Amino acid sequence: MILRTSKNLKDLNLNQYTFNQLTFEYLYENTTVTSLYFNFSEDSDNNFKYKVMDELAKILYKNSTLTSLNICSTRLGTKGMKALLEALYKNNVLNSLDIYNCQIGVEEGKMLAKFLCKNNTLTSLKLVKCQLEFEAIKALADALCKNTSLKHLDLCGNNLESQGGKALADTLCKNSTLTSLYLPENKLGSEGGKLLADALCKNNTLTTLDLSDNNFGSEGGKALVDALYKNTTLTSLDIRDNNIGPEAKKVLEDAFPCCKYEDYYDYYDYEDYDDYDYDYSYDYDYSYDYDDYSYTIIPI
Repeated sequence: MILRTSKNLKDLNLNQYTFNQLTFEYLYENTTVTSLYFNFSEDSDNNFKYKVMDELAKILYKNSTLTSLNICSTRLGTKGMKALLEALYKNNVLNSLDIYNCQIGVEEGKMLAKFLCKNNTLTSLKLVKCQLEFEAIKALADALCKNTSLKHLDLCGNNLESQGGKALADTLCKNSTLTSLYLPENKLGSEGGKLLADALCKNNTLTTLDLSDNNFGSEGGKALVDALYKNTTLTSLDIRDNNIGPEAKKVLEDAFPCCKYEDYYDYYDYEDYDDYDYDYSYDYDYSYDYDDYSYTIIPI
């Protein structure tokens, strides 16, 4: 009843306890909701998940105002991914797709890559903590060489390692539309850091890059510092928690004030821990503006 009588509702968050046929039917014809969040619990059975994905596909076919879709905590599987993408092929309104904590296998990853090769409406894609395997990453990276609409890509927490880093570095040398790329917590290592640094020397569209918590070490840190001298477009770079060493940090402090380089534990000295008044408010603030996508990560 609340959904049917609301005239100003823009953001709707649903879980397994609020999924029902009346909700779906409401969304078929709704003209106010622009952002939809589906949150599955880990114990949801497959039949229920497939039912929801089928209904979601119908919503994407019929609804003409939904611009942002968020799916959390489920294994879509090939059946679920196929239903979702078939609907998105025919949808020309949705511009932001967020998939969080949902295992995406190789076949699903390839299906998503094929979709990106043809889609020209999606401008923001988040695949966060989706356990992406290398074959899926390679397919997605290849697709980004052909895609001309995606501006913001977030692949946080997928353990890409150096192989995945190389695939994305190759993409950055060819892609001319991405402006924001987020790759924290991906175990890229020193080799991955050097490969991405080389790509930054050639890329001229990326303005925001998050490479925090990837264990680049001093060699990867030095490579990134050298790349910043050659890159002319990057305005925000986050390389915190990478153990890049004091030399690289000194250069960054002096020459690149836009770069976040302080490691988490640099904020205090363990020897003075008893006397240190630590500010526990240090956290990340994620802010979104879906009319003109912005994604900021700042310490507060």
